[in-house]
Amino acid sequence: MNALAPGKPPGKESGVSSTSSEPSLYAKHQKVYPRAVSGPVRRVKWAVLAVLLSLYYVVPWIRWDRGEGVPDQAVLVDMAHARLFFFWFEIWPQEVYFLTGLLVLGAIGLFAVTSLFGRIWCGFTCPQTVWTDLFMWVERRIEGDRNARMKLDHGPRDARWWRLKLVKHAAWLAIAMATGGAWIMYFNDAPTVTVDILTGRASLAVYGFFALFTATTYVLAGAAREQVCTYMCPWPRFQGAMLDENSLVVTYRDWRGEPRGKPDAAHGDCVDCKACVHVCPTGIDIRDGQQLECIGCGLCVDACDDVMAKLGREKGLIAFETLKNLAASQAATRGMAPGPERLAAGMAVRRPQKVIRPRTLVYAGVLSAVLLVMLGAWLMRETLTLSVQRDRAPLYVTLSDGGIRNGYTLKLANKGRGATLHLAVALEGPQGLRLTVQDAEQDAAGRPVITTRDDGITQWRALVTAPAGLNLPESTPITFRLLDAQGRSVLAQQSSFLGPRR
Repeated sequence: MNALAPGKPPGKESGVSSTSSEPSLYAKHQKVYPRAVSGPVRRVKWAVLAVLLSLYYVVPWIRWDRGEGVPDQAVLVDMAHARLFFFWFEIWPQEVYFLTGLLVLGAIGLFAVTSLFGRIWCGFTCPQTVWTDLFMWVERRIEGDRNARMKLDHGPRDARWWRLKLVKHAAWLAIAMATGGAWIMYFNDAPTVTVDILTGRASLAVYGFFALFTATTYVLAGAAREQVCTYMCPWPRFQGAMLDENSLVVTYRDWRGEPRGKPDAAHGDCVDCKACVHVCPTGIDIRDGQQLECIGCGLCVDACDDVMAKLGREKGLIAFETLKNLAASQAATRGMAPGPERLAAGMAVRRPQKVIRPRTLVYAGVLSAVLLVMLGAWLMRETLTLSVQRDRAPLYVTLSDGGIRNGYTLKLANKGRGATLHLAVALEGPQGLRLTVQDAEQDAAGRPVITTRDDGITQWRALVTAPAGLNLPESTPITFRLLDAQGRSVLAQQSSFLGPRR
């Protein structure tokens, strides 16, 4: 990253000394004072912000009846019982691959959206953008718009300055605390943890994470703001690989706006009012072309359209446009003087965005494949699973009569509810091996019977013994099979029986 601030001439403020030819590696931060703007894009952003914040703060309070003894919170990461509840879905630790699939779907979906609409994620739905928008709205309500805030910051630190700053930071802190508290609610029952936090009965871990998320929200959305997007976020540094000439991005139609100047026949439509710069949340000039700092929020579109409407000129000098159309308009208007003819010629060569292209087809194919795999895995999901863990220390025990014994742990996970199962354990392997399960009853055939726990995991200690004289290899495959009351096989899990080297 160039140490020079975008659009800043070399000098003291841009990090280059005016008396030395040696460039500084440090650029002083230039505070950005975005101006409020209204228009179609801003209204869409307000709507998206309201929906996302409502979902974030309200979802933990939604109840979902799952039966007696099970959390009734619709969305909950139940760390105590190692479950993830999402409305009617319940994911166990053994099913973490579903979360992996969701992450893959999210990543590929983000790639696909970026290839179509540029950095729409950054400009409209990224948490940093959403909370920064909220914090800036609070700031404007308390300190005023751009000029008022600049005047306040550069004026004397009198009683009014302290009063406005304290009120603003108190409001920011309240939002940050609500944000941190809401995040905690996704991991604890919302009503219970709220009462515990307010009454001082919450655990140290709860207060620790509450403070952590409160602090990060306050710092990132209140103080860091555009610096997070420019210096901390990795996404701008590789999202360019997903863009092509058919991607829809926020751009300045320089073929129409240049040369800049007074609104007369000798100049283009851009009057160099800098309205686009004053509303930009990252403080860049979109007229300089595509830049790392541009998050694609489109507020400069509303600001420029407002100026064009006041001047009685066609809107769209700054617009969501494909680079292919931009290049075609530049070629069609090359050498033409500013005026209606140039505008008509530039707009005539524009073509609708090409949505179906090799890049988007690949993304769509990968998304469909991952989605089908996850759907198939969910439909074939087993509600009863058996895992067998053989003891590793020691690998086997030699008995006093010369026999060999191996120890195993049988883990039976019952993901269903409403019924407790009693299953007999049968051992399949070389004849002569004997199976015993500690604390287990026996059925009429002498087989040990283990019991499942409703919506839980039970563990059983199993011992397999080879009597003296049974000639077995160093490793012998065996199978533990669970049978229902009618003797039908319900589950089977393979393992091995180890003995001394022959």
